[in-house]
Amino acid sequence: FHDHALMIIFLICFLVLYALFLTLTTKLTNTNISDAQEMETVWTILPAIILVLIALPSLRILYMTDEVNDPSLTIKSIGHQWYWTYEYTDYGGLIFNSYMLPPLFLEPGDLRLLDVDNRVVLPIEAPIRMMITSQDVLHSWAVPTLGLKTDAIPGRLNQTTFTATRPGVYYGQCSEICGAN
Repeated sequence: FHDHALMIIFLICFLVLYALFLTLTTKLTNTNISDAQEMETVWTILPAIILVLIALPSLRILYMTDEVNDPSLTIKSIGHQWYWTYEYTDYGGLIFNSYMLPPLFLEPGDLRLLDVDNRVVLPIEAPIRMMITSQDVLHSWAVPTLGLKTDAIPGRLNQTTFTATRPGVYYGQCSEICGAN
């Protein structure tokens, strides 16, 4: 898509620079062009056609990347004030809460406000669907190293899909200000 859009932008820039060059170097100017209805029609219709030529491939790519039809794992994440509840829906409703570790319980090497008591375990190289909601206030489920951020809204079920490409610990964080902690 980048190459497609860049080629259109390149052609537009070349056409504008060519017209500008001709205007600056040619002594012959047509004074009747300012009243030409055909030229105004072309100036209006041509940009609309160009925008459609850019938008259609973009919408196709956006639609193709939006949904995973057959994820390997589906996890439901429910935001509460200062903890998250995770439910592995594919495995008999395995449910657990994940609380941030208080500073008194941190071991050397643990990260303050990022380490939790129960971590979510995910497979690598497998499509994963996260269903995200909230029980009380607005939350934002985010894992910056995976490039994910999805709002958790009470009464609404949002969805995001991702694939973890390498093993490791990926720290998530709530990026909404929702309480005293």
